[in-house]
Amino acid sequence: MTVVVVCSVNIFYLTFKSHQSMIIDTIANAARYYSVHPLFAQAFEYIRQANVETKEPGKYEIDGDKLKAIFSHKKGMTAGESTAKFECHNKHIDIQLCISGLETMGWKPREKCETPNGGYNDEKDVQFYSDVPDMFFQLTDGQFVIFFPEDVHAPMIGESEIKKLVIKVKI
Repeated sequence: MTVVVVCSVNIFYLTFKSHQSMIIDTIANAARYYSVHPLFAQAFEYIRQANVETKEPGKYEIDGDKLKAIFSHKKGMTAGESTAKFECHNKHIDIQLCISGLETMGWKPREKCETPNGGYNDEKDVQFYSDVPDMFFQLTDGQFVIFFPEDVHAPMIGESEIKKLVIKVKI
């Protein structure tokens, strides 16, 4: 099944269940993505209702093991530090929202990654790669990215403080 998502400037093509591509947009457009996954409406409603600007760093349960929120507020790292943990997940989709700051992220499709960095950690749901990102992009206040299992990513690159929220959506 192919889903076409039309944004104000870009068109993203997603093939649901067999291959998805990352989505980048602003939180104001979040409702456009509710149909992409059964838990996205609940995840984005949590973002809308939670006072994300004042939430203390930490992990919060939204809906049992299906939806979890991780708030962080820390100094960004170098591209080298972030790409050393170039990661993807098998059991979760990440919705990563930049609450404040300027966050650069690296990205590469998993199918193009050739060098695993250790084995898959089932407990933490993470696979690291030693590959180099194909591209870098930036998020700032109120912008989000959705990373699917096919998206290897290197987040938290920046020179100053970054306040962000990651929602883990169980597949």
